[in-house]
Amino acid sequence: MTSAAEPAAKPRGRNPRGQGERLREEIVSAALTLLEELGDDEALSMRAVARATGTAATSVYLHFSDRDALVLAALERCHGDLVRTVDAVGGEAGDPVAGLRARALVLGTWAYEHPGLYKVLHESTLGRRAEMPFKSQVGDRMTAAVRECMRAGLVPEDDAAQVALDLRAAVHGAVSMRLNQPDHAWPPLEEQIERFLVKLVGVPAS
Repeated sequence: MTSAAEPAAKPRGRNPRGQGERLREEIVSAALTLLEELGDDEALSMRAVARATGTAATSVYLHFSDRDALVLAALERCHGDLVRTVDAVGGEAGDPVAGLRARALVLGTWAYEHPGLYKVLHESTLGRRAEMPFKSQVGDRMTAAVRECMRAGLVPEDDAAQVALDLRAAVHGAVSMRLNQPDHAWPPLEEQIERFLVKLVGVPAS
C-alpha cells in the first residue's frame, strides 16, 4: 500500500509506433559496447545493458528472452558490419588478387580495432552451445574471391573452398596469437598475410 507522499507508479503504456524497434536497436548497441569492453559474453548482464540504455531490465527481456539471445543479436549485427566492410574493400580493389588480399587484411585488422568483440565472436563458450549461421557469410565470400582468382588464371586451380578455409584459419591464428601474446615481437600482419597468400593460395611472390 502506498502513502500519500508516494503515489503508485503508473503502468507503462504501449510504446508509440516505431519506438519499440528503436529501443531494441539501442539495447543491441549497448550490448555491443559492453561486450567490447568485457571481451566475455558470460560477464555481460541484462541489468548492465538496461542501465546503459536507461531502461528497466524487464524492458530488455521484452525484446530478448535471455542473455544468449541478446549476445547473438549483437554479434549478428557486428558481423554484418564486418561483411559489408569486407565487401566494400574487395569491390574497390583493382583485380581479383588485390581484392582477395584486401579482404584477408580487413579480417585481420578488424580484430585489432575490436579485440573484445573478436574474442566473443570466435573464442566464447556461446559459440559451442549456440549456432551462428551468419558467420558463414565471410567464408562464402572468401571462397568466391579465391575462386575468382582461379578463374582469372592468377593462382593455380584447386578446391577454392578448402584454400579459402586454410587462408582464413591462418589469418585467425595470426590474429589470435597477437591478441593473446601482445608483448611478442610479431612481424607486421600485412607481411604475414602476404606470405599466407603466396604459400596457401599460390599468389605470385612480390
